Amino acid sequence: MISSLRGMNDILEEDYERFTYFINTATKIAQNYGFHFIQTPLLEETALFKRSVGESSDIVGKEMYQFIDKGENDVCLRPEGTAGVVRAFIQKKLDKAGGTHRFFYHGAMFRYERPQKGRLRQFHQFGVESFGVESVYEDAMMIMMAADILVACGIGYRLQLNSLGDSNCMPKYRENLVHFVTKLEDKICEDCVRRVTTNPIRVLDCKNSTCQELYATAPKLINNLCSTCQDDFDTLKKILDNNGIAYEINTNLVRGLDYYSKTAFEFVSDDIGSQSAIAGGGRYDRLVEFLDGRPTPAVGFAMGIERLMELIHMPEVVREGYYIGAMDEEAVNLVINLAQKKRKTDKTTIDYKAKNLKNHLKGADKANARFCCVIGTNELENGTIWVKDLENKTEETIALGDF
Repeated sequence: MISSLRGMNDILEEDYERFTYFINTATKIAQNYGFHFIQTPLLEETALFKRSVGESSDIVGKEMYQFIDKGENDVCLRPEGTAGVVRAFIQKKLDKAGGTHRFFYHGAMFRYERPQKGRLRQFHQFGVESFGVESVYEDAMMIMMAADILVACGIGYRLQLNSLGDSNCMPKYRENLVHFVTKLEDKICEDCVRRVTTNPIRVLDCKNSTCQELYATAPKLINNLCSTCQDDFDTLKKILDNNGIAYEINTNLVRGLDYYSKTAFEFVSDDIGSQSAIAGGGRYDRLVEFLDGRPTPAVGFAMGIERLMELIHMPEVVREGYYIGAMDEEAVNLVINLAQKKRKTDKTTIDYKAKNLKNHLKGADKANARFCCVIGTNELENGTIWVKDLENKTEETIALGDF
């Protein structure tokens, strides 16, 4: 027997219902905010992610599905969604067109890492990206949109905020942090030793408990912001306060690459164990320029759908549509004809086999149909159909023309 690859799961039945419910809910909310759907390829040039995600990251260094294709191109399955959207934004010359461009997307991503609950090798993200708006009000809108999606799905969360500064205040802070961490080099983990030279801000995000204790007294970027960054961060907090969105400041919430700036945020859940992040985002004003586009302010977020699946509160199931079946072989063709007509206006399920009424009622119940409609010998002779309303528990026999 051939099985699915490790960490690559099928989505069936109840999981599919939850999956599509989330996609439909998030899509509607993103559209309500004025965002438009974009779909980018699963396969991209490896260079795109080396330049955007960063060669020093674990994603690029250890986790990408990378290979040389038949045209001798170095390609990989996308490990995240933002880079492809930025690539499309530049390729379509939208960076030169000016104005505001807002997109949302959803689809499969791929990372070769150790599978665990809520973390797969093929997983799905819902993401949102906005280009062309420098104002911190756009950051606030992103956070409010993510909060709306989680609330609509019945998912509880805690929102964590931080500011990463900009090119005015970040370099001096990074210098101070490197000086602080270098003194601890013989006590910190190997990953942090490597990050000091490749990606120093990421040491604050280390999950090693010993490192976390050592960094408790590290300088905090939020205490070293320039006046512009401080004003933006204060404005962001005020907007969230005014809109009833609670938050906590997490000074260790970071993004390690140079093109990230100012706002960083994460939504976390206390209901899914140690892997508590369910959504995250922030501002990346220099990424478009970093990928050879015209300098363009940008901000976005992404949600890991598999992380959310068990947290989603599904709405009460409502019966809908019709189930049509035959009790005798002679009625099967008529049932097929009726179902085809009914599908033009209503959800309609059909059973091609002639069965007794009890089994048809079971089939209608399994299909969650509102009406069970059956034709037997008597109905065939009289030009009628028997209809039972499975919600109101009423039944009647009516003429086919009225049906």
